[in-house]
Amino acid sequence: MRKPLLIFYCLIAYAFAELLWWGMLLIKAEPNRKGMIMGETAVFIFLFIVGAIQLHKALKKEYKLHQQQKNFLLSVTHELKSPLASIKLYLQTILKRDLDREKQKSFITNSLKDIERLDDLVENMLMATQIENQSYSFPKEKFDFSDLVKKIADRLQVHTCNSQTIRTQISEDIQIHGDKFALTSVVTNLIENAVKYSPPCTDVEVKLNATSNHISFQVLDKGIGISDDEKTRIFNKFYRVGSEDTRKTKGTGLGLFIVKQVLDKHQANIKVKNNQPTGTIFEVTFNTHGS
Repeated sequence: MRKPLLIFYCLIAYAFAELLWWGMLLIKAEPNRKGMIMGETAVFIFLFIVGAIQLHKALKKEYKLHQQQKNFLLSVTHELKSPLASIKLYLQTILKRDLDREKQKSFITNSLKDIERLDDLVENMLMATQIENQSYSFPKEKFDFSDLVKKIADRLQVHTCNSQTIRTQISEDIQIHGDKFALTSVVTNLIENAVKYSPPCTDVEVKLNATSNHISFQVLDKGIGISDDEKTRIFNKFYRVGSEDTRKTKGTGLGLFIVKQVLDKHQANIKVKNNQPTGTIFEVTFNTHGS
């Protein structure tokens, strides 16, 4: 990017110098028209500068998009390689060693979890593409949102710690009218993000409750938190902090983009707050009045 920008700046400088030079020559040739020449030159310079600024912004935006796509490809590669390598190792161990039934069951269970990770990744990529192409119709139905959140929290539960990582406070039998598949993606992405950006074995809280007018779904973590500047950008497609070469946490930058798009289609609101003393709170509110 540096070389194209350097060439761009050199061309701008050359064009600007040529404009001034020809302006001076015209004034010398026709000094009685000095005012008109200077006025037209000033207008041309103004338009020239505005055009140069807009072109510069377009180049920067194109470069940023290129970097985001590059990071996305790197992150997808990392996301695919890790569970695939894990599944391969589990299956090879089952084939090569004489394991007891309990150990085999444990390895198969872990393999299925890795397959679910791959499935989530593929679903995110497909949904993001369909949403952007406006080819996803968001079919809605009435279903038990409490049961959906419980199942997702249980599936994403981290069992490598002495105590539970995901703690739930879910009111029973909360019914919602919406796209079950899309809202599954919303709940999954928010909980996965909270676990991903939290220190090992710290609690992630998942809360769901309802009043007569709205349904509130919250995910609270004690992780690194999100700066106020980033809170306005985290729902952009591909947006992630830093570079995929140096970032420790995995991800594609599609999760929160999908969350925002799906919630917009459900006329739901999402807020990002600071948790205390550290961490982030994602609060989703569905308006149920009149539904």
